[in-house]
Amino acid sequence: MAATPAAEPPHPDIDRPDVDRPHVDRLELDRPHVDRPHVDRLELVDVLAALGHPVRLEIVRRLASGTEAFCGEVVPDLPRSSVTHHLRTLYESGVITRRPAGRRLYLALRREDLELRFPGLLALVLD
Repeated sequence: MAATPAAEPPHPDIDRPDVDRPHVDRLELDRPHVDRPHVDRLELVDVLAALGHPVRLEIVRRLASGTEAFCGEVVPDLPRSSVTHHLRTLYESGVITRRPAGRRLYLALRREDLELRFPGLLALVLD
């Protein structure tokens, strides 16, 4: 008889929407896709650190046209673990958005948010 895997305990923050979470907007619990962090919480040091790696900078340059692109179109040919790391870094720093659609992941540069928070930064980095 096969053992039934133990159920994971519920995440305390998800089960308690009244808990203040500085990195999560209350509406995020209902939305499958959100931009993280919120534009007001973008930190220059995080954005610069994300843009400081040549692979991540190349991904941002490929997204600079302003249109949403399939992950396979903008990510260089790298091992999957490296791609995951670079995309997570860009996403968590607030440089890109991710939108899952079936088995595909679509990416977009948060150009307007970055320009609002750090005027001229993208122009300097992308030139």
